[in-house]
Amino acid sequence: MNIRSLLTRALLLAVFAATAQAQPYPARAVSFVVPFPVSGATDILARVIGHKLSEALGQPVPIDNKPGAGGTIGSAFVARAAPDGYTILMATTSTHSIGPVLQKLPYDAEKDFAPVCLIANAAGVLVVSPAIGVNSPRELIALAKAKPGQLNFASSGTGTIVHLSGELFNRMAGVQMQHVPYKGTALVATDIKSGQIAMMIDNIVSAMPLIKSGVEKPLAVTSAKRSEVLPDLPTLADSGVPGYESVAYFGVFAPAGTPAPIVSRLNAELVKIVRAPDVKAKLLELGSDPVGSTPEEFARVIRAEREKWTKVIREADVKPQ
Repeated sequence: MNIRSLLTRALLLAVFAATAQAQPYPARAVSFVVPFPVSGATDILARVIGHKLSEALGQPVPIDNKPGAGGTIGSAFVARAAPDGYTILMATTSTHSIGPVLQKLPYDAEKDFAPVCLIANAAGVLVVSPAIGVNSPRELIALAKAKPGQLNFASSGTGTIVHLSGELFNRMAGVQMQHVPYKGTALVATDIKSGQIAMMIDNIVSAMPLIKSGVEKPLAVTSAKRSEVLPDLPTLADSGVPGYESVAYFGVFAPAGTPAPIVSRLNAELVKIVRAPDVKAKLLELGSDPVGSTPEEFARVIRAEREKWTKVIREADVKPQ
């Protein structure tokens, strides 16, 4: 009887598994992990995309913020998740093109993830505390040179693109500002308002609310050309730091081993979402440039950015903390 019972149970489990596999994807909620805090650039874009993805898939797509360690904690969570399409990641240059170069991670950025779609690119904006009394990048550089090592710049964590953008500014402008890492750029507001933090090169997406509220004063954008969102601001390259450019990518990943049909389904839906007129307008309004790529195109971008930031890390001698 025991053998018969075990065989019966095994048969039932096999039938159940086959039935589950036969269900069309997705049959339940898809968790959308953001490895940074609420209100940061990655979170803001994920919420825009997640809402539309939920409508497209016919299932809830809840945002699951797992911040910490420069995006490593949330990314590692997804790397370990079942490769079934029910856990996806909104990540950025920091987690997949910078982090792997800067330090040993609890995941392999190339082997443990399947690139799904490049959602958008976003330039940075150099913002300063109104309390320090500067009105241009050149004035900031002059102040920093007059007070070497006395001014601080903030980031969303050691090894993030916000951090390395500041280090790149230090090197190219010939100044010595001290890096102060936070768990997310939204947490910098109090210190930058008081003047404890002098500067940050943040993503336009997350900086806009603080710029509009007067907490941060914008001085320049970090893209090669002026931003449509902040058209009155010059580029940093044209206002004191020739050749400076820093642009972040934001994209969706799944765990490695996720079946190709699921990756293809997610990619198709995300491309349609990003290119929809209302979403495209919203992404532009937030300060990002919508893309909507194939997985292969996204993979090439990841590799190219990794090569770029590897050079910056070595030249600036950036060390993990």
